[in-house]
Amino acid sequence: MVKMKQVLLTSGNVSQKQTAAMERKSPTVVKQTKPKTRQFQVTYRVVHSTPGRVRFRIPRIAHDSNYAQRLQRLLAAEPQVTSVRLKPAAASVVIRYLPSEPDSQMRSRLGKLIQLATNAALTIPENPTQPEKSPEPGNWSRLKLPTLATLISLISGPLGLSFHPLIVGGTIALATIPVARRAIESIINERRLNVDFLDLTAITIITAQRHFLTSCSMLGLIELGESIRERTARSSHSQTLDLLRSLAQVVWVERNGEKQQIPIEQVQPEDTVIVYPGNQIPVDGQILQGKALIDEQKLTGEAMPVVRSEGDSVYASTLVREGQLYILAERIGADTLAGRTLKLLQDAPVHDTRVENYAAKIADRMVLPTLLLGGVIFALTRNAARAASILTIDFATGIRVSVPTTVMAAMLSAARQGILLRSGRALEQLARVDAIVFDKTGTLTQGDVAMIGIKTADPAISELDVLRLAAAAEQRITHPVAEAVIRYANYQEVIIPQRGEWDYQVGLGIQAQIEGQTVLVGSERFLVKEGIDLESFYTAHPEVKTTGYPTIYVASNGRLLGVLQYTDPLRPESAEVIAMLRDEIGAEIHILTGDNCQRAATVAAQLNIPPSHTHAEAFPQRKAEVVQQLHEAGKTVAFVGDGLNDSAALAYADVSVSFRDGSDIARETADVVLMQNNLQGLVEAIAIARNAKEIIRQNTNIVAVPNLSGLAIAATVGLNPMTATLINNGSSVIAGVNGLRPALKGDKAAIEVEVASD
Repeated sequence: MVKMKQVLLTSGNVSQKQTAAMERKSPTVVKQTKPKTRQFQVTYRVVHSTPGRVRFRIPRIAHDSNYAQRLQRLLAAEPQVTSVRLKPAAASVVIRYLPSEPDSQMRSRLGKLIQLATNAALTIPENPTQPEKSPEPGNWSRLKLPTLATLISLISGPLGLSFHPLIVGGTIALATIPVARRAIESIINERRLNVDFLDLTAITIITAQRHFLTSCSMLGLIELGESIRERTARSSHSQTLDLLRSLAQVVWVERNGEKQQIPIEQVQPEDTVIVYPGNQIPVDGQILQGKALIDEQKLTGEAMPVVRSEGDSVYASTLVREGQLYILAERIGADTLAGRTLKLLQDAPVHDTRVENYAAKIADRMVLPTLLLGGVIFALTRNAARAASILTIDFATGIRVSVPTTVMAAMLSAARQGILLRSGRALEQLARVDAIVFDKTGTLTQGDVAMIGIKTADPAISELDVLRLAAAAEQRITHPVAEAVIRYANYQEVIIPQRGEWDYQVGLGIQAQIEGQTVLVGSERFLVKEGIDLESFYTAHPEVKTTGYPTIYVASNGRLLGVLQYTDPLRPESAEVIAMLRDEIGAEIHILTGDNCQRAATVAAQLNIPPSHTHAEAFPQRKAEVVQQLHEAGKTVAFVGDGLNDSAALAYADVSVSFRDGSDIARETADVVLMQNNLQGLVEAIAIARNAKEIIRQNTNIVAVPNLSGLAIAATVGLNPMTATLINNGSSVIAGVNGLRPALKGDKAAIEVEVASD
């Protein structure tokens, strides 16, 4: 389904001459260019477009790799472009850009770049502002010294070559520095002895007795576990998209009766700010004069624009699609609702995203008893080897290897199924989730306007005639509903007649001359204002008032012909996924949306979500509050959303879920990204997490049983340090292999960065 495009019209009523000029300058969909020179002839079309994002289908990139490379670099060098995703196999390119100018202008500029890329002699500089993200350096470097120490121990031991013990011991000492550092930090910062202190003591005693291979194997497993654990981490220093950064750098204000353009940072409270069509509102304030159609998607998540007029409140970062406003500035900068949302996001708790150190919980409690037992054994036997055996047999090594291994294997399994888990903590929290909060628009629904039916005022009137006249009036009006009408007419293969003189009224509708008829298409208020009687229609179709679906009215020559009803349809998988989460996973389901109560209730009813769990008309701060309230009630909360307005709730949730095609900030904030853009991935992610939790429980038993047995033997009849190490390390290896099971299972297809059918 083609997505909604940003509306950019002139203010107030629009004359026919103005319209003709606009239609020449701003075509809604570019299907094919016919350039003057043969050199730049490239066929392309817009597949779909939303504010800040457009997908082009360009057949040439499927077979011309040089052209594709030039186009990629040319688009990336465009200052307004934030990302370029090119897929030759699908002959498509997805471009994200800052919506600081009319979408029609941006698409026109991108179209010129598509043509310009045909010039093979073109020199395109690399874009220094948008470097490709290089992978973060791994944590495997910590294994270099243990590996070197092991090699030297093998050479000087079983292989029979001579190395001075000081060289071997010195290498082991260097490799043990990270363990010693962690032990010292725990003593200084936490005032306690941790498992690293126990490991350090055991390695020191074993190395002093020249059991070098035993020391190295123990040290290698310890550092392997730490390396894997760090690999499951997600950086907490990631950049955050500023909600206000896409605002214009200069704004118009009226001071002392004169209009002047000033830098945005010089705007003061009580200034009168003037906002023209296609510009974003830079302040929170009250409308002093004017009427406009405003896109509030950044704050509410709702793609349907709303009409605001004198006396209404408006908010920074929302977009004036039609009309012109004079606004009394009340809050500016960080004090605006958008600014406070950003602050809320920045203040969200930052967790240690590594997999929780189960070894610390289990083994740290055993440090003092183990040290005391080792001391008692040494006091009774004066045998340092037996004491070292006691210290060697701990539960930490096995768990520190097997738990991160299981987490990494689960993350790999999820990735193969199109689920990006950003950290080990996300996996842990998913396994515990018992409350899931969904945004509505674009998450449970498709985020598009779709026609669902036509009702006529008289059985003698054809539904297709109503649709035909509505489409004729709405053609080339870049409003989401108007575009949905045109799409529906094309789907029904309706021949759309030409439109004569027409007059568009912001927030009401359009009056047009079509085939000699005066046609009205718009809201109920518009038709009543024009004197059209609707009561007889409501008598014949009372359900129009009760179903809650938005409605477009169509009249001709003073008589109502019928209505078109539309909605934002549910995702195909939403009902099934909600039922599975509720019945099989046992989660409590909530809807949290910026949409109005009636539409939220309609979606909730379709998904069998009770009214008490439906939260409507929620701005970002309210969304974060609802998530926090559920958390304070003892719930482990997952929040699923895809928009800028969801970012605060995503940050405050125990685990946050978004989509590959969600907003940049939603993807960055989310712990889990569904790369297939399908809610079914959430069910699969929870199943993977719970399976990993069960494997971790198994591994704890695999490690605990032999080590407890070995500890009993070492404490009574004695145990050689090498045997103790074999028991300890052997159980660790077995548990680690068991932890790999999620990655060894037959999984689904690998992640696809682009879906050709989009």
